[in-house]
Amino acid sequence: MAKEQWNSQTTASPPPANPVVTTTAPPGFLDGIVSHTPLPRWALIAVAVAVAVLFLLFLICIIRCCCGKKKPEKKEKVGLLTFSGSTTASLVQPEMEDLEQGPEETGRGRLQYSLEYNFRVQELKVGVKQAADLKAMDNGGTSDPYVTVYLTSDMRKKYETKVHKKTLNPVFNETFTFQVPQAEVSEATLVMQIYDFNRFSKHDIIGEVRLPLASVNLQHIIEQWSDLVVASKVEQERLGEICFSLRYVPSTGKLTVLILEAKKLKRMDSRGLSDPFVKVHLILNKKKWKKKKTSVKKNTLSPYFNEAFVFEVPFNQIQNVDVVISVWDYDKVTKNEPIGKLFLGCRATGNQLRHWSDMLANPRRPIAQWHNLQPPDVVDKALGLKSHLKLPMTTR
Repeated sequence: MAKEQWNSQTTASPPPANPVVTTTAPPGFLDGIVSHTPLPRWALIAVAVAVAVLFLLFLICIIRCCCGKKKPEKKEKVGLLTFSGSTTASLVQPEMEDLEQGPEETGRGRLQYSLEYNFRVQELKVGVKQAADLKAMDNGGTSDPYVTVYLTSDMRKKYETKVHKKTLNPVFNETFTFQVPQAEVSEATLVMQIYDFNRFSKHDIIGEVRLPLASVNLQHIIEQWSDLVVASKVEQERLGEICFSLRYVPSTGKLTVLILEAKKLKRMDSRGLSDPFVKVHLILNKKKWKKKKTSVKKNTLSPYFNEAFVFEVPFNQIQNVDVVISVWDYDKVTKNEPIGKLFLGCRATGNQLRHWSDMLANPRRPIAQWHNLQPPDVVDKALGLKSHLKLPMTTR
């Protein structure tokens, strides 16, 4: 009976449908990383996609670079016979002018000027108006431009405009007058050169405009722009350069001229050298007044002096005084010969006037500057000296 009950209970309870199977195997590598990462699953998927895209782009770049280097270029045969004239030469070899001038021919700027010729008095008036887009010659990207104007028929007579500081678009508005006989007008060339001013070194030329007057109709007033080009190497004979400083003390009325040195002086003897010395003249009201001179330096074209001269000039007379600096070649046998001159004062122009103005604007301070020597007869004519007369100066 008990056995039948146990059999009935055993047959009545069905076996479990889905038995739970347990395992002791460790979890997968990726599942372990995901379970230990604090980021959500969607963030991990986004990071994985971004990394895959970057890696794909990197592979594409490598493949393109390798294929580009190894890919042979097909050479195309060009028959030179299909071209003719100068075009063929330009394909094979550039012109010599292009090699010599290069990129320096362009980008120097432009100059505006005017011309007016008076046939009755035979005068040529040259107006230097302005310049634009000048080439920068200084490290700061600017220049200190000024313009020199002269005619090739008389290269000894040169005019200079004022210096304009730190600009590539200066406005000059200055007019210069030349006496040119009508018969010589067609043979002359007007030269306008723009320089970058430097106080203690050679002035750098920016460019120039050369205008043959024979190509211009002077029956009418002309005003036009011209592009600057590289300056011609054919220039006026250089007489040399001299460096000196000026210092004026208004309270004591003392003017100090310190002659420092000269260089590249003109050769005056058969040896190709000179025996230079410097004279310093003071001119009062167009009359010679005082003078002093340096020692003579033997057999040199670049003498060093470093000699100072002090003159007493009352403040009420400083506007009427001109300082003439002249370099001479000493000769024991014959008369001393002048090499070159220049003068400073309120009647001066160009760099000489600027040096004088800087001295007056900076009292008690020495102002040094290099100057180009000029032909003696040109300076004497500009000074318009009267008869030699030594004047006593009344001091306060």
